[in-house]
This record gives sequence, structure tokens and C-alpha cells, in this order.
Amino acid sequence: MIRPKTTVDMKLAGTVVHHARIDIAVRDLTMIVDEPAARGGTNAGITPTETMVSALVGCTNVISQRIAHRDGVHFGAMTINAHAKFDRRGAALEEEIETPFTTIALEIDVATDATEAQMEVIKTDLARFCPIAKVLRAAGTVIEETWNVRPL
Repeated sequence: MIRPKTTVDMKLAGTVVHHARIDIAVRDLTMIVDEPAARGGTNAGITPTETMVSALVGCTNVISQRIAHRDGVHFGAMTINAHAKFDRRGAALEEEIETPFTTIALEIDVATDATEAQMEVIKTDLARFCPIAKVLRAAGTVIEETWNVRPL
């Protein structure tokens, strides 16, 4: 049996295009991180802070799907919407902010065959295993999840 690695080295390379934009290469992909035109960018990509929140949304999807699969639960259609409260005074260089993202509310709509008990396990394990949520919570961010569960 082949055992997967427990630690993975991630390598990303950033090429600065201008003061507000960087193109980030990872694996065989390129992602643009940019600021809106109103803040001196070209609006060619999402902002660094939007990238953080999108990482949480992506991680919530991947980890909840893995947990469901592990537990023999099927997820059908699923959407995850996020609403983040971001204190941008730090990014604006006005003052140091201890917790830039005060709250992030996730609304998770999913069609599933899971029982209520199985959904409780999924929710609990999601908090235990999503690395992005763990980092944000450790920084003081309150993550509120609202699950809207309907039958498959």
C-alpha cells in the first residue's frame, strides 16, 4: 500500500506586473491577484483579501465533500456564499489591526441524502479539518456557518 505524504511542499512563484498586480504561478496554473481600478489596479483578478475568503469557500467545499464521501453521504447540488467583514485600516496603513477579518458568514446550501446526525458530524469535522478555517479562527476571525440542507 502506498501511503500519501503527510507534509507537502507548496511552491508558488509571483511575477510582479505592477504595484497592484501580481501573477502567481502554481503547478501548471496562473492566477492573477490585482486591485480594482479605484485603488490603482487593473481589476484583472481578485484582491489579496478576496483571495483569502475565496480560499475559505474552496476549502469548505473540498473538505465537506471529502467528509461526506468518507461517511457514505452523497452531496448533490451545492452552493457556498460568503459575506466577510473586513477591517481594511491595516491594509490602508492607517493602523495595525489584530484581526482584519472580524467575521465571515458562510451560507451553505446542499442537497443530500444525509440524516441530521450525519450532517452534524460533517459540520463538526469541517471545523476540525479545514486548514483555511483553522488559520482564520486562530487569527480571531469568527466563522458563522448557516447550512440549508434539502433532500436529494
